[in-house]
Amino acid sequence: MAMTDASESAATPPATGPAARTVDLVKTYGTGDARVDALAGVSVAFERARFTAVMGPSGSGKSTLMHCMAGLDQPTSGQVFVADEEIQGLDDTGLTKLRRDRIGFVFQSFNLVPTLTAKENILLPADLAGHQVDGAWFDYLVDQLGIRDRLGHLPKEMSGGQQQRIACARALVGRPDLVFADEPTGNLDSNASAELLGFLRRSVDDFGQTIAMVTHDPRGAAQADRVVFLADGKVVADLVSPTPDAVLEQMKALSS
Repeated sequence: MAMTDASESAATPPATGPAARTVDLVKTYGTGDARVDALAGVSVAFERARFTAVMGPSGSGKSTLMHCMAGLDQPTSGQVFVADEEIQGLDDTGLTKLRRDRIGFVFQSFNLVPTLTAKENILLPADLAGHQVDGAWFDYLVDQLGIRDRLGHLPKEMSGGQQQRIACARALVGRPDLVFADEPTGNLDSNASAELLGFLRRSVDDFGQTIAMVTHDPRGAAQADRVVFLADGKVVADLVSPTPDAVLEQMKALSS
């Protein structure tokens, strides 16, 4: 199926309001002297059809923020909204449906099922939900990610870059409202990283996808429309239209 067919069938997100946002989000681990505030009152919004990178020193709360916003972890206090829906009000069934139907997540460690082929891994969430996958969209993802010749392979038969592209296709195949990517290039070499980042950039530009990505790489962050910087569990800076040099300068400032 040609790319234009996939483009025409791709869903266009509403033009107004953020895809997701938090209000005074707090996540605390431990108590007393062992207490750690992973998030210390984070209020941030991720706009629709935009690519946002999240950066900060180790332990700044980046991954915790992603997990709380995706409904994979419960905050201690504060609010998380996906579109206009506050997800703290959802029960386990509602959270499962939210993650299945409206959110995609790309993990640094790939999280592929080792006994399933690449194609079976991509289709697994839809199969579990009993949903039919759009064939044209599936073909577009497979071809854009360059994984058609790997669809019958098991994860152990693929490189790290190929496995991450499979994981990316799995996250996007259901056309979720929002995709979170937690260090998606952390285990990839420079060429594989560039290919994956290029694909994420195109998915925003060509299909209006909303992506929020945790990264430590200034060059990767420069692919985004905006970079949000965290330190000590708080938002400390916000950079629009980033360049690698501007991102690197901000990271140096946070480390000094």
